Order: sequence, then structure tokens, then C-alpha cells
Amino acid sequence: MNVLKKAAISVAATAMMVTPMAASAAPSSGGARAVSVAESENQLEGGSWVAIVLGLAIIGGGIWLLVDDDGDDEPVSP
Repeated sequence: MNVLKKAAISVAATAMMVTPMAASAAPSSGGARAVSVAESENQLEGGSWVAIVLGLAIIGGGIWLLVDDDGDDEPVSP
């Protein structure tokens, strides 16, 4: 590896280590925090019945595959 690649890697590693420390040490803007009021901001009221039915079908199919016994696992000897 040439010297420029090693220097670039070391600068990137140093920046990755120093950035969180600098961000946590930075003074906040007078202790004031931005406050906003948002009504139903995440749109997660209630659930979709399609997703619930699909989830139950997947769980039911998995249980059916585990419980189903076709006799395929019996040993076969000549």
C-alpha cells in the first residue's frame, strides 16, 4: 500500500473517532430545544387487516410444515 492510501485511511479513521466526541462536546443553543406539535405524525393508528391475515397465514403455514408427517423421514433399507 502506498503512503497516500495509508494517510487517507488514517485520516478517515481519526475522523470517525473524533466526530462523535466533537458532537457531544458542542454547546447547545442556550439550552433551548426546538419543540413542535405534530398530530398523528407517524400514521400508525390501528393495523391493516391484510397484514394481520397475511401474518397469521405465514405462521399457520410454518406450523403446518412442522407438524405435517408424510412419512418421508422413515429409513429405507433394501
